[in-house]
Amino acid sequence: MFENLSERLERSFKILKGEGRITEINVAETLKDVRRALLDADVNYKVAKTFTDTVKQKALGQNVLTAVKPGQLLVKIVHDELATLMGGTAQELQLKSHPAVILMAGLNGAGKTTLSGKLALLLKTKKNRRPLLVACDVYRPAAVEQLRVLAEQIDVPIYMNLESQDPVAIAREGIQHAKAKGYDTVIVDTAGRLAVDEELMREIAAIKEACQPDETLFVVDAMTGQDAVNTAKEFNDRLDYDGVVLTKLDGDTRGGAALSIRTVVDKPIKFVGTGEKMEALDVFHPERMADRILGMGDIVSLVERAQAQYDEEEANKLQRKIQKNQFDFDDFLGQIQQIKKMGNLKELASMIPGVGKALKDIDIDDNAFKSIEAIIQSMTPKERKHPEILNQSRKNRIAKGSGTTLQEVNRLVKQFDQTRKMMKMVTGSKMGKMMGKMPMMPGMPGMPKLK
Repeated sequence: MFENLSERLERSFKILKGEGRITEINVAETLKDVRRALLDADVNYKVAKTFTDTVKQKALGQNVLTAVKPGQLLVKIVHDELATLMGGTAQELQLKSHPAVILMAGLNGAGKTTLSGKLALLLKTKKNRRPLLVACDVYRPAAVEQLRVLAEQIDVPIYMNLESQDPVAIAREGIQHAKAKGYDTVIVDTAGRLAVDEELMREIAAIKEACQPDETLFVVDAMTGQDAVNTAKEFNDRLDYDGVVLTKLDGDTRGGAALSIRTVVDKPIKFVGTGEKMEALDVFHPERMADRILGMGDIVSLVERAQAQYDEEEANKLQRKIQKNQFDFDDFLGQIQQIKKMGNLKELASMIPGVGKALKDIDIDDNAFKSIEAIIQSMTPKERKHPEILNQSRKNRIAKGSGTTLQEVNRLVKQFDQTRKMMKMVTGSKMGKMMGKMPMMPGMPGMPKLK
């Protein structure tokens, strides 16, 4: 996501020359290119024009500090304006009722049902709430079954009424059920349509009237580009929802919808779906997204994801083992498992400043760790505990058992030794204590080697 836009903006800033002052002449060409880059990314024309006009106004005549180049100052202004364009700061859900009701609305195929499951999981694990899913899509074949499977997968209760074809009545029953069972949050999954039509609008308005939701979220597929903005506007005119959720931001999307929606409908983007896994739902942080668009990485989100998998007791135990030089292959495998839980590997790597650009044309498969895991699992418990006993014949046996080559086994053993030495070096320092709070990133297959 946003790769093309990032690349174009980087080229645009290189146009800017000038000594000591940003002038109308040297900024005009740059901003013309910035506007072109935004339009290519499917940003609404009016939004792109207003954006570049605001940047120009703020940039013109600014004195440039001796330590800062004109291009760097313009990047800073563009960054701040991008963040403002997308809403400035993250917007929390306002859940005040007992039970609090969240109503999901949107077109067919936007990912409402999956999103309902993801949101239930996020509220359950990160907000300590007790959610109930309510299946109100009575039209799409197997929609109720899909929600039931997701509910089972994330261990969240679901209310469904297979006898009824009245989504308004089912929504009311679901809220009553939540009150009776003591659930504090109700997520109502509704039906979508292939296009905005009167019937859909009447039905969703009736459900909203019956539920009196704390939050009405409009779910939109980011891959639909400019159409997403038009649909968002039509829905808002009729429904007056509270926030937007952009799904499929991990797909081949130019990202223009994320930059346009906030301005066009004046409603915040609250969440973004970034993958197929149920954990792949993030609170939308405009300033962090601006960082990523401009190729600055997003180290804050990376650390947050790491901390979600962080177990203090386990980390302290690991630190003690490292200090005694007892870090073994079982620990190495444990670190890999933690990293896998954090999400898509390429996305994780792109959050590290400077790495995203290096990985632009490199495909990192989510199964990249499979061969490493196979090699470690082909070792005996004694070999995992004492890697120093791995001689040639043991390595040959491990290679055959894991379906890999002797070279791959040797590479892993060497990589493991380097990781162990590096961890020993930093343990005890301030940096070591920080690193103890997130998993080590073993060398990722498919990633360029650092010299």
